[in-house]
Amino acid sequence: MLLQDLQVILKVAEFRSITAAATHLDMRTATASAAIKRVEKTLGTELFLRTTRQLKLSPAGERYLPQCQQAMAMLDQAKQNLKADMAIIDGDLRIALPSDLGRNCGRTWLDEFMAQHPKLNLRCSISDSNIDFYRDAVDIALRYGSPNDASLYGFKICNVPRVLCAAPDYLAKHQSPTHPTELTQHNGLLYQLYDVLYNEWQFNGQDEQITIKMPANRASNDGDLVRRWCLSGQGIALKSSLDMADDILSGKVVTLLPDFPAIATELWLVCPSKQSITPAMRLLRDLLRQKTHTVLKALANHGAISHQSIG
Repeated sequence: MLLQDLQVILKVAEFRSITAAATHLDMRTATASAAIKRVEKTLGTELFLRTTRQLKLSPAGERYLPQCQQAMAMLDQAKQNLKADMAIIDGDLRIALPSDLGRNCGRTWLDEFMAQHPKLNLRCSISDSNIDFYRDAVDIALRYGSPNDASLYGFKICNVPRVLCAAPDYLAKHQSPTHPTELTQHNGLLYQLYDVLYNEWQFNGQDEQITIKMPANRASNDGDLVRRWCLSGQGIALKSSLDMADDILSGKVVTLLPDFPAIATELWLVCPSKQSITPAMRLLRDLLRQKTHTVLKALANHGAISHQSIG
């Protein structure tokens, strides 16, 4: 019995769909179906009950699959341990990245990582949408904000100060705000995820937290588009300092209201479980921590963020 066939069986059981499992495994549906037939023939029993509308585990499948899953997990862990001992970093690295960070800083960081480990194959998904590890073909995701799903496992990469910024061309036409309340006289460039419009911006005052509801004529679910609007002078944006780092350091945008820092966020590297962590993921975690620290330190030296905000 081939291990690859057992992997197909486990994915079909997970997705309750041969087509979905085949898509996740990057194979044809007919190939996945043939794998099921081979395993069932070897065992002498059906593992799945199939109808035109659904697929579910048979009684035999319900007994067999959990033990099969445990055995495959043990084999995979043994393989990863061996590779770690031998310092072998190979295979596919399937990672999801936020749109802005992924297209800019993240792209160059991954290029360096791939150069260090040439046996790796990169499979990169760029999106600001939430990742479903059991639906999307990714193994690990770099995401802003602390994970709110207790079933996920993650590594915190860094604290990420947010920056309020605008292009010099915009500020030449509009007076720079001196207090968050003056932002209502400006045009906000907003991020929107699904039907949630993030038009309430929060700042830390000396004695209180200040929330401003921003007027805006532009919003997008793509953080990189919001950044490009900001660069072209279309308004004021509230962005991750990592996303805007190159533009700030090069003078393409100016940071505003330094005495009223925006509420910060965090950057995390998350995966479905602790068991799914590979040596490559740990090495990538270390590189990301190093790279983000370097960028944030440069921003602090530039005066765009405070040294205390880096953490």
